[in-house]
Amino acid sequence: MRLLERESSLASLAEYAAEAGRGQGRLVLIAGEAGVGKSALVEHFQQDLPAARWSWGACDGLFTPRPLGPLFDLAEQLGGPLLELCRAGAGREELFRGLLREIGDPARLDVVVVEDVHWADEATLDLLRFLGRRLRDSALLLLATYRDDGLSAADPLRVTLGDLASQRSTRRIGLAPLSTRAVRELAGGSDADAGALHRLTGGNPFYVTEVVQAGMHEVPGSARDAVLARAARLSGAARQVLDVAALMGTRVEWRLLEAVTPCPAPAVDELLACGLLTGDGEWLRFRHEIARLAVEGALPARRGRATHGLVLAALAALGCDDDARMAFHAEAAGDAAAVLRHAPAAARRAAWLASHREAAAQYRRALRFAADTGADAATVAELCEELADEAALLDQWQDAAEACERALTQWRQVGERLREGSALRRLSRIKWNLCHGEVAAAEAAVAVLEPLGPGIELAWAYATLANHRMLRYEHDLAEPLALRAQELAEPLGATDVLSDALNTRAACAWIRGGAWEEQMRRALEVALAGRHQDQAGRAYTNLVAMHSGRRRFAEAERCAAEGIAYCDEHDLPTYGTCVRGEQATIMERTGRWEESLAISAAILATVGRSPSNRMCTVRRIGSVLARRGEGGLWPHLDEAAELADRTGEPQQIVPVRLTRAEAYWLEGRTGQARREAELACDVAATADAWERGAVAVWLARTGSPRIPHGVFPEPYRLELGGDPAGAARAWSELGCRYDAALALSGASGEPELREALRILTDLGALSAARIVRGRLRGLGVRSLPAGPRAATREHPSGLTRREREVLDLLCAQHTNAEIAAKLFISVKTAGHHVSAILAKLGAPSRAAAADQAVRLGLTEADATADA
Repeated sequence: MRLLERESSLASLAEYAAEAGRGQGRLVLIAGEAGVGKSALVEHFQQDLPAARWSWGACDGLFTPRPLGPLFDLAEQLGGPLLELCRAGAGREELFRGLLREIGDPARLDVVVVEDVHWADEATLDLLRFLGRRLRDSALLLLATYRDDGLSAADPLRVTLGDLASQRSTRRIGLAPLSTRAVRELAGGSDADAGALHRLTGGNPFYVTEVVQAGMHEVPGSARDAVLARAARLSGAARQVLDVAALMGTRVEWRLLEAVTPCPAPAVDELLACGLLTGDGEWLRFRHEIARLAVEGALPARRGRATHGLVLAALAALGCDDDARMAFHAEAAGDAAAVLRHAPAAARRAAWLASHREAAAQYRRALRFAADTGADAATVAELCEELADEAALLDQWQDAAEACERALTQWRQVGERLREGSALRRLSRIKWNLCHGEVAAAEAAVAVLEPLGPGIELAWAYATLANHRMLRYEHDLAEPLALRAQELAEPLGATDVLSDALNTRAACAWIRGGAWEEQMRRALEVALAGRHQDQAGRAYTNLVAMHSGRRRFAEAERCAAEGIAYCDEHDLPTYGTCVRGEQATIMERTGRWEESLAISAAILATVGRSPSNRMCTVRRIGSVLARRGEGGLWPHLDEAAELADRTGEPQQIVPVRLTRAEAYWLEGRTGQARREAELACDVAATADAWERGAVAVWLARTGSPRIPHGVFPEPYRLELGGDPAGAARAWSELGCRYDAALALSGASGEPELREALRILTDLGALSAARIVRGRLRGLGVRSLPAGPRAATREHPSGLTRREREVLDLLCAQHTNAEIAAKLFISVKTAGHHVSAILAKLGAPSRAAAADQAVRLGLTEADATADA
């Protein structure tokens, strides 16, 4: 393929290579649609940089991705200790560091290419994060190519790209389609009309080349037809090799191809000459995935199954130990026994490497074929349990519940009481995340397991029941259970159970106002040392929540940053969402409402399956909307109340009911506010002091006759004691400006009320500001400062001026990066604005927001008229 209109991209690559050569490593993200020439650009650049050591890895879209496939490709080329680690089945951290050591020599420029990252498994995405954070002081140029068309909002690659973009060493190159002029030049002597060819292909170089090289006098309807037209010219032997290669993947080993097809030398020469494939050392490679897909799609299904069977047998004869690859070909061949042999092994390897999505996909594959092999109930039950564990880590709780219930049925069927008890324990945690408050299943697990004697299963059952008791604030029951779990776990070396028990004991101590941090830190350290990813995620979540609950926001934010990085690197969306939710709560409490709303909207856009995560998120959104005097809050708060009540847990009910009390109070509906505060009071007797203080203050504000008892934290104690100014000072020292203003709003003097109004106006807290204005007018004050700008206040969706600017660009289909460039803001800030817009418009996607903006007249013309 000729390289046209890529001079600036090549110049950028040369600049980045020079910087890397000076010990300023660079990660370059090369993006573009399929066929736009990403690989061609890198291959051309390799000719310009012959002195560097080049190594290549690729992600394969043919089957459920092999975890760390590109790393293993690189190891085959680099050899040495890295290859030895791969062959020894080392863990991901060892592999990551082994690769970094191999390519980290400051005396030599290394260029590492990872192609087709849009197909990457989670472990490979984590590898890119790992390298991106550590290459800044090395002589390394890391080039990662990916397709940026067709990525969904929830695609893990989007999160990874956002993380990588924040690194100082990261650079981006975006490849645009060709202009009509370049298409005309690329078409050369073709008789095709350049304008028509450009319209047909959209300027995609691959499509243009395929259409032109097919030698047709009439432009075909798609590049697929062009590929098949070229394939049709091949001899029978060459076409046979081509068809087999298409079923093997974008890159095919010569030895595998020779094992499945005669692969005569003339046929291979013909294939290489036709331009669909190219030789790559010991590999044969399709020039583009579109070509492979076109050939694969033209094969009759029966022939495809038979060929996959031959490939499977050949891989086995060659000693292939890649279970993911074997499982793919086994499924395509309809070989149920082979699927059941390889898919579970591939799943466990993927889980070990923290590629939990791939692990879940492999377990689902195995279960689809289990019935065809006559697998016994115990085998099916084990697969279901393992799938449930992976789905839980992925925030797919309904899937986890269904798999676990199926496992429970199977264990009961075969009379395995030990496994039945373990399944009940697992099911109780899953049901909790579905907001069912399933303490009964945890109690049943203990009842089944206790007669069977001590063991890890019983330790887990005690730990799980302890957690349920703690969540219900039943501390006297929770702590002994957690201690029994710990005593059983320690001599058995069950460090995952130990971490869980320590976590629960720390939470009980926190609720009671005792020393908790050292024990929680130990829970985290045990989890990290034992590679217990779910327990580490839980520990990070609770650390953030507990620091935030004590209003120690600096420490909470530091833990949140650590927790989010850990969860993202280990493919833990469930706990990653939890930590991000706690981060949004910090922002809610400290008056950073735009950020809180943006994070919450992003959570809603990507979660959806976990009611427990959703409950906390819709409460926060309702809280911010109520404080800012915006509409649409009650559907959020009604959903939060329904989910919280379903759990039966005070720690869920109290914050939701207090948020509803505040929302009613801000609307002037004092009776309903009082009722909500009293509902919170009904379950808060054993809550922590901060929650009890909040309940006491809202009872007082709403005029409830109830008199709460106990010792409250200083800000609440001062306000309840009739010192609103002192309470405001205490809140301000903690960083809680809104709470400070609410405390001052209860004062009787004009200076205090004016200060409350100033803070509330600055925060954009229109509802409380309106109440304070009314009290000032009641004192006879007439000269009051103006509220928010009219353009924002009167906007039908409550969008700020900046958000309206972002919305205009969003409607014009600009990416976050393009929005950032046009408005001179960071990409991250642009993303926050987009998330806030989606939340305010109630739109699930950018496209839906654009449609709604047009329908409501919120487009650029409308914004200009109101400016």
